[in-house]
Parts: sequence; C-alpha cells; structure tokens
Amino acid sequence: MKFDYSLFKRIFDLISSMIALLILLPLLILISLSIKASNSGSIFFVQSRVGRHAKIFRMIKFRTMKINHGGSSVSILCESRITPLGAILRKYKLDELPELWNILIGDMSIVGPRPDVPGYADQLKGKDRILLSVRPGLTGPASIKYSNEEELLALQPDPQKYNDEILYPDKVRINLEYIRNMSFWIDIKMILFTLLGKKE
Repeated sequence: MKFDYSLFKRIFDLISSMIALLILLPLLILISLSIKASNSGSIFFVQSRVGRHAKIFRMIKFRTMKINHGGSSVSILCESRITPLGAILRKYKLDELPELWNILIGDMSIVGPRPDVPGYADQLKGKDRILLSVRPGLTGPASIKYSNEEELLALQPDPQKYNDEILYPDKVRINLEYIRNMSFWIDIKMILFTLLGKKE
C-alpha cells in the first residue's frame, strides 16, 4: 500500500500547531496587549487568501500597519504605513504566529507555498495550478529564499512591477519543485531553516 504523505502531513500539522499554540500562548498574549497599548484598532489583521483546491479562507496575522493606510499589495522595508511595533514583529516574523490557528483548523500547513491573495492565484495557469492542490504553508522554500523580501523590494524603483515580473514567477517555480519532491524530511529541513534563519 502506497504511503499517503498528505494524511501524515495533516496529522503532523495538527499536533505541531496545537503544541506550538500552547507553548507560545504567553508570547501571543504579550504581543496582543502590546499592539492594543501602542495604537488604536484591532489586534489582528484578517485577509482573504486562496487555499487548497482554490478555496478562499480567512488568514489571520498580528496587525503591523496603521488603520486605513490604503497602500499597495506588496510591502517594503521602512514604509510609513508600518507601525514601530509592527516593524519589529515583521522583522522576526512574529506577526505570522496567529497562522498557527489556520494550521490547526486545516486551512494551512506548517510547510507549503505561501497563500496568495485571489488576484495572484487567478494568474496560475496550466501546470502551475498544481500549487492549489496542497495546503498553503506558514513557511516553505520560496519563503526561506526570499526571507528578506521587504528589503529587496525597497531597493527597486518599482516594487510592484519587480514583485509581479521577477519574484512571483520565481516563487511559483520554487514551490512547484517543492511539491514534486515533497517529503517529511524536506519539511523538517524547511522548519529548521526557518527557526535558525538560514537559507538553502
């Protein structure tokens, strides 16, 4: 009988996210109180993203931007719309921690392609649609390669164009390769690289 890694992956995600939420609960509470104390508005930023089988889900993050900033869909380093506390949270990826809840309830996986907003996911054609066959991830090979994405975009004269023409196609290529070779040991490596701040 062929080993069903997708089922094992889901069990691993369920157990890991539950343990992580329990361990990190004091930190999550501290960050929530800090956001509330430092500026007005909600603690969380909730946005529609495209998940497995193109199903739309609500991804939750800690809010790092000012209310009603009206900015671009891509974020660059040192933008005025990012709060001082938000800049710290984004630097250490702490704003992503609430996504552990999305993992727990089955919207996401610990490792996988980052979930796109509908506009970008709609651009996927042909074999690239395979990206929608798996749960999107909290981290993954493309996320690790472009862990300095905001700094990289800040150097470009047109960040949106650079993202659409250079970064996004390369992320698609990297994520397709991940899906073709997906395994438990690759996922463990991605998790370790993320925790240690390493790149492949």
